[in-house]
Amino acid sequence: MGIKFLLHAICVWTSTTCWVLTASTDDGLVRVSLKKQPLDLKRLNAARITRVGLESNVNDQGAGVVYLKNYLDTQYYGEIGIGSPSQSFSVVFDTASSNLWVPSSKCLFSIPCHLHSKFRARWSSTYTKIGIPCTINYDYGDVSGFFSLDHVKVGEIIVQDQEFIEITREAFVPFLVAKYDGILGLGFPEISVEQATPLWFSMMQQGHINHKLFSLWLSGDLTSELGGEIVFGGLDWRHFRGGHTYVPVTRSGYWEIVVGDILVESISTGVCKFGCAAILDSGTPLIAGPTQIVDQINSAIGAEGIVSMECKNVASKYGYALWNTLISGVRPEIVCVDVGLCLYNGSQKVSGRLKTLLEDETMEGSAMGESAVCTFCEMIVFWIQVQLKQQKTKDAVFQYVDQLCDDLPNPIGRSFVNCGSLEILPDVTFTIGNKSFPLTPQQYILKVETSYSTVCVSGFVPLDVPPPRGPIWVLGDRFLSAYHTVFDFGNMRVGFAKSAN
Repeated sequence: MGIKFLLHAICVWTSTTCWVLTASTDDGLVRVSLKKQPLDLKRLNAARITRVGLESNVNDQGAGVVYLKNYLDTQYYGEIGIGSPSQSFSVVFDTASSNLWVPSSKCLFSIPCHLHSKFRARWSSTYTKIGIPCTINYDYGDVSGFFSLDHVKVGEIIVQDQEFIEITREAFVPFLVAKYDGILGLGFPEISVEQATPLWFSMMQQGHINHKLFSLWLSGDLTSELGGEIVFGGLDWRHFRGGHTYVPVTRSGYWEIVVGDILVESISTGVCKFGCAAILDSGTPLIAGPTQIVDQINSAIGAEGIVSMECKNVASKYGYALWNTLISGVRPEIVCVDVGLCLYNGSQKVSGRLKTLLEDETMEGSAMGESAVCTFCEMIVFWIQVQLKQQKTKDAVFQYVDQLCDDLPNPIGRSFVNCGSLEILPDVTFTIGNKSFPLTPQQYILKVETSYSTVCVSGFVPLDVPPPRGPIWVLGDRFLSAYHTVFDFGNMRVGFAKSAN
């Protein structure tokens, strides 16, 4: 009782509205633990955020859907139940969509459905058929199904007669490897397919929560079994430090706010100096923004495309050995065999192997695999050979090689950094509500474990949306794990406080 009184006094003293999570289960709060799925390179490389037009899958064209995602890269998910008795499903709690969907027992011809839990209507005594067909579009394909009605269990409460979608067809790639079964949207009704009522909205309407808000905490502790927590109806003071900075929701549909200038090591990037829209998206680990700013950030942190990075790695480690072997008279076609980077294959051409490399997204080994190292070696030998014929100096030759590595295409669109340089990389700071929200390198870089090493990937990816809808940012889990976030529907605002990770 004394602790509750003290917390109440603190809230009154700071003149801040305050909801505190206590140990009791009858205080109008619903807590859901989130699990964390580790990223791997294959899933991360396939993940994209893309812009689409207004002809999207929502009835309200004014909602302005501007991008699609594929959920392949989603890390955080939790458990819910549907039906009576309750059938368990793991779902992504996604703040950038609004529908609840899970696979149906009627999903017979999509392989992903057979690898996940499926809802069986005949097992539920509270099931009601609606039957309206629908399709939800994602970057890597669609999911299709029909609407149903049943009770949904979230935490310890039961939301009665909740609309949800039974999926009968799933896109193959994204959901085949997913550890979760479906999606639970936490966005507004405006972007809901068929304008179905979102589950969190039903919680409020049925009086399950005392306050019209939910809060999200994503753990930044890679060693913790608990990936995070979502609390409906309040917030847990143990998950943040200091007070929240609140800013208004500027457009209903997504949880959309305005961000100001973005700074790299205190230097303005300029584009959003007078404000840019930003969508809060717990369904992606990435931060997407205007190419002009993302290029500035990735340049400042030394991020490069994987092809360029691996080309430079080979040139740095083996360039002089290749040079010395060539000038000693060894035939160019066997130089890479001589230094141990290739197995002899006289019929294989550099151009054909490069084509194979650029189409390959398996990314194993030294981020790209042994065959890729051999390919880069053969390219570098060819480049050195051309320069030698022009009687260029060694320094000039390797400047030329470095430039050619820079010019190689980046087909998978990801930028990589040297994992050993994280301590010296600059902070990237977002201005929100005239306050600074910095991200450290450890927060904006994704560390991905491979079979052979750890690869560090920039969390910043380009997304260009023209005016008047853009420029726009998508603030995913790289941002949300750094800042505890309150989604306050009652006051149409969003609050951020430093996460207690």
